[in-house]
Amino acid sequence: MAFASVVSGPSLSSTGPTQSAMASVSQPAFQRNLNLHLICPDCKEVPPNLVENFSDGDMVCGSCGLVLGDRIIDTRSEWRTFANDDQGNSDPSRVGEAVNPLLNGSQLDTMISYGAPGNNAARELNRAQSKAVHDKKDTALQSAYAKISQMCERYSLPKMVQDAAKEIYKIVEDNRKLKGKSQESIEAAAIFIACRQSGVARSFKEICLLTKVPKKEIGRISKVMESILLANGSSLSSAHANEQGYQAVATNAEDLMNRFCSHLGLSTRVTSGAQYIARRATSEGILAGRSPISIAAAAIYMAAGLFGEPRSASKIAERASVSDGTIKTSYKYLWEVRDKLIDPQWLETKKASISGLPKV
Repeated sequence: MAFASVVSGPSLSSTGPTQSAMASVSQPAFQRNLNLHLICPDCKEVPPNLVENFSDGDMVCGSCGLVLGDRIIDTRSEWRTFANDDQGNSDPSRVGEAVNPLLNGSQLDTMISYGAPGNNAARELNRAQSKAVHDKKDTALQSAYAKISQMCERYSLPKMVQDAAKEIYKIVEDNRKLKGKSQESIEAAAIFIACRQSGVARSFKEICLLTKVPKKEIGRISKVMESILLANGSSLSSAHANEQGYQAVATNAEDLMNRFCSHLGLSTRVTSGAQYIARRATSEGILAGRSPISIAAAAIYMAAGLFGEPRSASKIAERASVSDGTIKTSYKYLWEVRDKLIDPQWLETKKASISGLPKV
C-alpha cells in the first residue's frame, strides 16, 4: 500500500525589527499554515480526487485507483429503519417507541408489515393481526388520558398536574372500586387530587367549572379515590408526594393566595401580607369552619387596604368566585381581632397604615 503525501504551508521566516514593523503596517504577518492536504503521491492532483469506500474501509484515489488509507472510520449515520409504514426508507428510528407505564401489558408486540404497494394480502394480514393484538382496555385508558390533557390545557395547568392526574386515574382504574361510576367524575376527581399533590391547589368550584361535574360528586369520588391511594401505599412519581407513600394534602388559603393576588394585579408585598394574615387567622381559629376561598378573599381584602392598594369586595369576589357578602362577613371577624393579625413591624416601618383598612 502506498502512502499519501502531506503538503503543508510555508514556514514563518525571521525578519529584523524594522522589517517586521513595516510588514505589520503594509501587510499581515507571515504565519504557519496548519492546514494539511492529503493528495495522491502518483497523480499529485490539487484538489485531490479521493473516494472513501466505507464498505471496505479504504480511501482510494479516484484517478489512478491507488489505495491511500485503510481501516477508515465510517462517519455516516448508522440508522436503519424498522417502521412498518415507511415505504421510502426515510425513517431514522432504530427501535419502537418507549414503553408507556400508564398502559397495560409489555407493549412489545410484533407487527406485520404492509408489504409492497399493491400487496393486498399483506395489508389484510396487518389488519387481522392488529385486531387480534389490540387491547380494548388501552383504548379506554388513552381516551381518558386525552380528556384529562384537554381539560388541564384548557385551564393552563402545568404538565406535572397532567402526569399526576393520569397516574392517579390508572391506579384507581386498576383497583376497580369505582367501576360503574361516570368517567367524567373520576377524571375530575383525579385532576383535583393531582392539583393538591403538585402544589397548585384548585377549589371544588374551580374544578366544577372546568369539568362540568357537580361539586358534591367531585367531593364524593375524591374521598373514595384518596382511600384507594392511601391503601395502595405507593407515591406518585409525577407529583411532589412523600417518598414514603401517598399522603392526603388539604387545600389551605395560602395555596390560593398567589393566584388571586396575581389576577387582581396586587404587589408581592400585599400577597405576603395576606398570606401572613390568613396564617394567623387559621392558627387563632378566627374563621374556623369557613372555606379556604372565603379566608383567602377576606385576607386579601384586608391586606390590600392595609398596604395602600385597596380593592373592592365585588372585584375580589369576581376573581375568587365567592359573593361579596361572604367576603365582608369574614372580614368583619378579622377586623375585630386586627391587633392579633397585623405585624407591628409593618406599622413601625410605615409600610402599612391602620387607617387604610376598609370600614366595617
